[in-house]
Amino acid sequence: MTERNTHSVGIVKTLKLTFAENGDPLLLENSQKISPVTVAYETYGELSDTRDNAILIVHALSGDAHVAGYHSESDRKPGWWDIMVGPGKPVDTNRYFVICSNVLGGCQGTTGPSSNDSATRKPYGVRFPVVTIGDMVEVQKRLLDSLGINRLHSVMGGSMGGMQVLEWVMKYPDIPKSAIVIASCAALSAQAIAFDAVGRSAITSDPAWNAGDYYDTDSRIPGLAVARMLGHITYLSEAGMRDRFGRKLKESGDYAYEFRDEFEIETYLAYKGSSFLDRFDANTYLYVTKAMDYFDAGAKYGNGSLVEAFRNVKAKMFFVSFTSDWLFPSRQSVEMVRSAEQAGKRVSYLNIDTPYGHDSFLLPCDRLFSGVQSFLSHVDME
Repeated sequence: MTERNTHSVGIVKTLKLTFAENGDPLLLENSQKISPVTVAYETYGELSDTRDNAILIVHALSGDAHVAGYHSESDRKPGWWDIMVGPGKPVDTNRYFVICSNVLGGCQGTTGPSSNDSATRKPYGVRFPVVTIGDMVEVQKRLLDSLGINRLHSVMGGSMGGMQVLEWVMKYPDIPKSAIVIASCAALSAQAIAFDAVGRSAITSDPAWNAGDYYDTDSRIPGLAVARMLGHITYLSEAGMRDRFGRKLKESGDYAYEFRDEFEIETYLAYKGSSFLDRFDANTYLYVTKAMDYFDAGAKYGNGSLVEAFRNVKAKMFFVSFTSDWLFPSRQSVEMVRSAEQAGKRVSYLNIDTPYGHDSFLLPCDRLFSGVQSFLSHVDME
């Protein structure tokens, strides 16, 4: 048996659920309505007879429902968190039933700006209503209802996924038994909002964006590549870029004294931006980053107090941060941990020393793996 078959969930299929039909639209937090709503999702492992072993994984900005495994025998790229989810892995699919769905507003099978509006039979574009982290969680709740799951063993996610985890434990305190928040925050800093704003501006100032109506043309929007390049810089760290790229040129010799990519870091970012165009929608980038900007757990659930926002939480919580993450710095996790403790909640915290920046949660990391595995094992015993 190959290593792929031994340590992977194997071949998986993306499923879809459609709801909010027949005059029963989904009411969003901004009081707008949308109908119908389709959500793309994948599941791994087996749901126990008592339906108490489900773990919901929620993804970051550019993620999707494909968290683990492969879509075909010829597929060489596994799901985005395959290192975390699978048989014998920290989220062990021999023990847990794992669910992951694409968020509302996404572009990987869930209703979003690139979906057809049932009224016009044309893509919504920016006519799609602005959505929030809360709206994303509400769609996930509808999905769980359809699967007959009213209790989660855990809900976990990194970055924007961590925001969804917080929304889950605060909005539906009786559903998650535990929660894992990785490299995230209760509200974005002004600096993070600023990066999002510049990324959106790169898209909306691109003539190809065409006020959001570009779906009947070549939908590759160069401004989206620029937004991704900018965003990717924030996912790395200065030390990580120095060690990997330094000031190395992609070709030997002296400077070309021309305005083209010469440094290896330039080539790398250009590749990241270009490849992003093949799998992501420019309008979705606008909507998802705006949802992140709006999220403020303390304001929404604690009348401005993060301590009060945690007051009604019942889940046992595990927070993880990384020392080199300057986009979601460790101090933001410390703030959440201290607030939860002041609210009298059960909470543990792990700050991992790593040079790889915000993206550390997506990379192989023994301390992260052992931390998640240990936390889930302790939850099992309760």
